Amino acid sequence: MSAAPAFSTDQPSFGDRIHALWGRLGGTQLPDTVTMTNGRIEAEEVLVSAKLAGRVADVLVDEGQTVDAAAVVARMDTADLLAQMAGAQAEVRRAEKAAAEAEALIAQRDSELVLAQQEYDRASTLNARGYGSRQDLDLRKSQLTAAQAARVAAEAGLEEAHAATDAARADVARIQSSLDDSLLTAPRRGRVEYKLVQSGEVVGAGAPIVTLLDLSNVYMTVFLPAREAGRLAVGDEARIVLDPAPEYVIPATVSFVASDAQFTPKTVETQDEREKLMFRVKLRIASSLLKQYESRVKIGVRGVSYVRTDQATAWPAELAVKLPQ
Repeated sequence: MSAAPAFSTDQPSFGDRIHALWGRLGGTQLPDTVTMTNGRIEAEEVLVSAKLAGRVADVLVDEGQTVDAAAVVARMDTADLLAQMAGAQAEVRRAEKAAAEAEALIAQRDSELVLAQQEYDRASTLNARGYGSRQDLDLRKSQLTAAQAARVAAEAGLEEAHAATDAARADVARIQSSLDDSLLTAPRRGRVEYKLVQSGEVVGAGAPIVTLLDLSNVYMTVFLPAREAGRLAVGDEARIVLDPAPEYVIPATVSFVASDAQFTPKTVETQDEREKLMFRVKLRIASSLLKQYESRVKIGVRGVSYVRTDQATAWPAELAVKLPQ
C-alpha cells in the first residue's frame, strides 16, 4: 500500500481565489479577463526640510492641514543671518567708495599724464632748436614715464576695487539666499501628514520639518502574478472599491508595471500567496478627480482593485463608475 502524499497538489489558483472573493462580495460571475486583488491607497510623500542648520523659529501648520504650493509652513531663526547681512552690506559700501576713489585717482593721473606729455613735447622742441638742454629733456622724459606708470597703477586699483565690490555683492546675494531659504515653503499643494519639529528646536542641515502628502498623486499599489501583469499596459483602465465605502467604484488607470518580479509583502497577500513571485502595479487616480474630492482623500485606506487583461472586455455592471454626489 503506497504512502499518502505529504501535501495536496490540488491547491486553488490565484484566479480561483479572487473569483471566490468576488462571489463573497456579492458580485455576479467575474469575467476571466478581469483580475481582482487587494491593496491600499497611497500618496506621494514630500519632505519640507531645512537647508541650513539653525533654530526653528515657528512651525506655521498643523497635521491634517491642507496647504497651497509656495505657502510658508515654517520659519527659521534669522538673527545671525541678519547680522551677517549688515556686515556684508557695509563691505559693499566700502568697496563702492574705494571704486569711486580709484576713478577719481585715474582722472587725476590722466591730467598729470597730459601735462607731462605737453612738457616733454615742449622740451623736445626746444632741444631740437638748440634752446633747451639735454638734461631738461631727460627730466621731462622721466616725468612722462612716471606719469604713465601712475596711470597704469590707478587702472589696476580701479579693477581691484571693482573686484572687491563684486565679491561684497556676491556675499550679500549669498546671505540673501540663505534668508530666503529660512522661509520653508510647500513645493506643491498637499496635506500635512506629520509635523516633525516643534518651534524652538535646533535642527541640522537637511533635517525634515514637515511631511506633506501630494493629493494630486494618489494611487493604489497592488501585486499581480506574471500571467495577469504581463498583459497590462500603462494607461489601461482599472477600478478601485474601498473597504470603508463599498458602495462607490472609483476609476483609475495603470500608471506603472514593475519590470522585475518580487515577493509579495506580508501586508498585502496571504501566506500561501507570498510564496509566489508577483509584479508590483500602481493604479493612479486622476488628479482632476482627486481635486474634486480632495477633502475625502485618505491615505492608508484598504480596498480591492480590478484590472482588465483584455481591454475589449466590458466592465461588469457592479463595477460601473459610481462616485459620491
